[in-house]
Amino acid sequence: MDTPKNLVVVLLDSLNRHMLGTYGGTEFSTPNLDRFAARSTRFTSHVTGSLPCMPARHDILVGSLDFLWKPWGSIELWEESITATLRRADVTTMLVSDHPHLFETGGENYHTDFTGWEYLRGHEGDPWRTYADPSAFGSPTLTPDGRPLITNAADGGWFLRDQLGIADRSFGRRHYDDSRTWFRTEDDFPGPRTMATAAAWLRHASAAHDRWMLFVDEFDPHEPFDTPEPWASMYDDHPIDPDEARLVWPPYLVGGTSKGAITDAQARQIRNNYGAKMSMIDHHFGRILDELDAQDLWGTTAVIVCTDHGHYLGEQRSTGAPGDDAVADIWGKPMVPQFEPLGHTPLMIHWPQDRDWGQTPIAIEALTTNVDINATIADVFGVSATHRTHGRSLVPLLTGAADSIRDWAIGGVYGNWVQVTDGRRKYARAPVDDNFPLSMWSNRWSTMPVHKGLEDYMRFPNPDRRATLDFMPGSDIPVIRQPFAPGDVLPFWASGARNVGRHHLYDLGVDPDEHENRRGEPSEREMIDLLRTALAEVDAPSDQLVRLGLS
Repeated sequence: MDTPKNLVVVLLDSLNRHMLGTYGGTEFSTPNLDRFAARSTRFTSHVTGSLPCMPARHDILVGSLDFLWKPWGSIELWEESITATLRRADVTTMLVSDHPHLFETGGENYHTDFTGWEYLRGHEGDPWRTYADPSAFGSPTLTPDGRPLITNAADGGWFLRDQLGIADRSFGRRHYDDSRTWFRTEDDFPGPRTMATAAAWLRHASAAHDRWMLFVDEFDPHEPFDTPEPWASMYDDHPIDPDEARLVWPPYLVGGTSKGAITDAQARQIRNNYGAKMSMIDHHFGRILDELDAQDLWGTTAVIVCTDHGHYLGEQRSTGAPGDDAVADIWGKPMVPQFEPLGHTPLMIHWPQDRDWGQTPIAIEALTTNVDINATIADVFGVSATHRTHGRSLVPLLTGAADSIRDWAIGGVYGNWVQVTDGRRKYARAPVDDNFPLSMWSNRWSTMPVHKGLEDYMRFPNPDRRATLDFMPGSDIPVIRQPFAPGDVLPFWASGARNVGRHHLYDLGVDPDEHENRRGEPSEREMIDLLRTALAEVDAPSDQLVRLGLS
């Protein structure tokens, strides 16, 4: 067939490409993702765009890069989700998700244009429970060998309390710390419930619709890296006492073991707990594959498996100022450039056509990025966006009609580095003075809710009398443009002036682990020119060019 009739998108949050078996990973087991890869095209040069979580979903569901204009937010008045476009084309769309940010202030309207949606409660910051189940502690479910099925775990505030010397045990706690006490079996955890619900939709609903898209936004293996037995202890370096609080909430920092913030043993445990979470959700992803088999959907359905970004788990990089090449281990998603472990992401697509799946691995080396997934969804169903988008369809690559679709890809976090790659060289440009001028553009002034104790650090400043009405590229709808100046409180994701001048340039063809920063070499000028070209093509705000020293 020329074009698939239906589409399944499975987004696994914080999925590390370099840890998947199909991409050469050997540390952890991912048999079902490897099984899917055997009948799919594997993209080897797929990179992040807007970051972190909600900006990445904006790339995929809206198709427009937003990190140059705002840090984190909803779908704006001048744009619409691909699902709104598909609704007008009579395509049934279904969202199955346990991702709490989709239902919080700052992400609350991404789900509304799906034909149907189901939210599986209880993950991370989801305010599902206000207290712990008291019966969970007196009569825990046990494994056949007598161990608690639900392990003892440190709560979400353990690291900050330790570092800041805070005695208040409620500081930094997350809703999940109460929610997990209500789980009794593996199938009670949000990830397994999400995969089971998606598989059930394929089983019962797929035949009821002429054309459809199922979008599975699965928050695993994002933290908390919490799993029941037997997954929890699968990768333990040594037996962990059941009374020991397992570290399921990773810290976000540069220099964990190198600066003594965490011990080597804690570092290994956190990394192994991530591996356990990835292996568990891989197992339940198999339910979707089984249902595609059972319903004989492979011949009519394209299937995309992707992520928003990776997650640092102790990988070492140099993040210092020019002349300071000391390396440090990185954890979480701190404010550093998108090094390969976080920014070079997996993408696998099953495309129905006459290929000998499973016999010859199929890989595409062409440069791609997350807005291209949006363009591909539009191409599959023959629709066009009503607003300015930045993606290029992957269909020509999948069908062999083209060898490449783009010469560059850009990405970053609002108010931080702006990165550009040509597929081999990667350049992260930092601000050159004091990170100003900088403006935020939005008509939906919002952000994710803030955990107790962090309110003063993570709130967005409200717009003030300096705000003006301006226009986004390609739109006649006025937008609030709030300028920031030295001394202002910046939106949480902006880095301020601490990263001034810390440019990064790597030739990934000879240095895939980014050991040698080539800033200052003649090739930096070429990458500066490429970045300037890319920013011009997306009509980036003039503020960005000034703060990056490119005007």
